[in-house]
Amino acid sequence: MQIQDKVIVITGGASGLGLAAARYMLEEKGAKVAIFDLNDAAGHQAAEQLGERAFYVRTDVSSEESVREAVQAVVSHFGAIHACINAAAIPGPSKVLGKDGKATPLAKFAQMTMVNLVGVFNVMSQCAEQMVTNEPEAGEERGVVINISSGAAFEGQIGQCAYSATKAGVIGLNIPAARELGAVGVRVNAIAPGLFFTPMVATLDTKVVEALKLQVEAPKRLGDPREFAHCCAFIIENAYINGETVRLDAASRLRAR
Repeated sequence: MQIQDKVIVITGGASGLGLAAARYMLEEKGAKVAIFDLNDAAGHQAAEQLGERAFYVRTDVSSEESVREAVQAVVSHFGAIHACINAAAIPGPSKVLGKDGKATPLAKFAQMTMVNLVGVFNVMSQCAEQMVTNEPEAGEERGVVINISSGAAFEGQIGQCAYSATKAGVIGLNIPAARELGAVGVRVNAIAPGLFFTPMVATLDTKVVEALKLQVEAPKRLGDPREFAHCCAFIIENAYINGETVRLDAASRLRAR
């Protein structure tokens, strides 16, 4: 699918990798971007900086009603939705047992599941509903979905039970969704990023950042958010990539701790 003038929904698009993707799609590829986020200050700031081809909508991805309203707002504003990048997620420690030896409260696991997994399905399904109404490009493509997983889906660290489980669930959506939606011209893929130099990482102590770099194989550095954005663009543009999970991690594998 050609990206020029296409409308791309990006959840978690007000910061980090989501914002990097929004900026790249708009500035490098000529897309129109709709930013879904709960951080109003960051969302409005991002839309203002990116200009008239960007649109911010306050969205709770775990709420069916909130996403429905956001999708309708995008369609009203831009006229269509051609792709969505589901980057919204919440991190956080979650062990099976706490320091006191007691079972971890279920609410913590459930909250992460609602945002990181249910939220992905929620936005994917409601955006796909709009995509199937598009005229097929080159006679075959109506839309593209990119769901963001993590290297933790494969090698979760101690304390990442909830996060790893949700990110593995995102990968589990790939094949069945790609098989179902491919019949109506919508491709579904996933990206599992490794360690990236996001604004949040930039606030860490230099020694911490250097320690993170030691976990990366080659090249021996943290990923550039533009490399993540470029991968998103490649997936959208290459019509033969479907049902795939791209590990974008410089061959690194997370250690147990």
